[in-house]
Amino acid sequence: MKPRNIVPTAIERVMKPDEYIISTTDTGGRITSVNDVFVDYSGYAQKELLRSQHNIVRHPDTPRSIFWLAWETLKEGGDFYGYLKNMSKDGGYYWVFAHIQPEYGGGEIVGYRSVRRVPRREALGTIAALYRDVRAAERTVPAKQAIPAGLAVLSQFLAQRGQSYEQMVARL
Repeated sequence: MKPRNIVPTAIERVMKPDEYIISTTDTGGRITSVNDVFVDYSGYAQKELLRSQHNIVRHPDTPRSIFWLAWETLKEGGDFYGYLKNMSKDGGYYWVFAHIQPEYGGGEIVGYRSVRRVPRREALGTIAALYRDVRAAERTVPAKQAIPAGLAVLSQFLAQRGQSYEQMVARL
């Protein structure tokens, strides 16, 4: 379970170009495996991560709408690519460019594999500003309306660019 007393800080850890954070989850989002790089950046021991919900590293600056988009894409059998801000156990943060894909067994989705790498630093200004606007929309409405409100802001931003989310992140 994610500790509720973690306070986000302004301390950033920047991934190195040759590092990859790798993890797998079951279909419910519970972590089934992690690599040492994940353990290092998250600040949690492997035993704390295994069987925990993957949102144990979710930073509050990443909008709920983005995670909704990721889960919808994955449930449909697609791969999700996106920028995510994660939070370490000490409250620090680290940005990643994530590629999450379904894993199959017997023709059905049995889990998910996520490979995160260093994001393009030039893209983070655009992403951080967009996510700030999406989160602001999510906070202006009751919780049950947060995701649709955030998606409306995201959709408007993407429409202005004439791009899908996947196209945007690929071009940043």
